[in-house]
Amino acid sequence: MAIAGVGAVGGAGSLSQLAQLYRQQVIGAGQTGPTSGTAAGTAAGGQAGGAPAAARGADFGSAVANSISSLEGLDRTAATKAVQAATGDLTDIHDYVIAATQAQTATELTTTVRNKALDAFNEIMRMPL
Repeated sequence: MAIAGVGAVGGAGSLSQLAQLYRQQVIGAGQTGPTSGTAAGTAAGGQAGGAPAAARGADFGSAVANSISSLEGLDRTAATKAVQAATGDLTDIHDYVIAATQAQTATELTTTVRNKALDAFNEIMRMPL
């Protein structure tokens, strides 16, 4: 299964590139205005019940970037354990099975969240003006 712009799921290099591109986008988006995630922005544009939309967007962006980095780490760990299992350096095969299952589950979750976000975006785009 290939994700647009990522390549085959499970390649540490492709996840690393995706995470780096996303971080660049988040950093670029965070510098678009004076109210992005600053105390002045919260005081100027925030409501009593929460942070302004720009700050919430930056929080969401950092959460997604952290999730992608975590997924990358799980994938790298599973790949390392697979090499160790293949070369006979791994003492307990259960370590590899657990790491591979964690990486697979995290990848499936990430793909599901991405699909739901795209569905929500498409639904918003279909709304009449």
